Amino acid sequence: QVQVVESGGGLVQPGGSLRLSCSVSGIRFAAYGMSWYRQGAGKEQEFVALIRSDGTPRYSDIAQGRFTISRDNNKNLAELHMTTLNAEDTAVYYCVPYDHTRPGGYWGQGTQVTVSA
Repeated sequence: QVQVVESGGGLVQPGGSLRLSCSVSGIRFAAYGMSWYRQGAGKEQEFVALIRSDGTPRYSDIAQGRFTISRDNNKNLAELHMTTLNAEDTAVYYCVPYDHTRPGGYWGQGTQVTVSA
């Protein structure tokens, strides 16, 4: 059984930073790409960033220059370090492991990020 558990969300002031974590079990973590998506209230789901199994990152325009994605294959852990947050970043953030056999990935419950003064 695959489990994906996101953590690290919370309330942060504009301009602040947060580090989201994603703990995964039930898959061979090192073989999977790890992606982050987000969905704000009343908004469509957005791709944020991914890191391939070989460690190559890719960022969306919303994340480029502000967010950093990383992974630790020894800990089955992926992280998303977010800086210079603004109100538009308010959303539920989801970590999604994927590979060629499961391109849609495995989804957890997400973690809420709220950027507000």
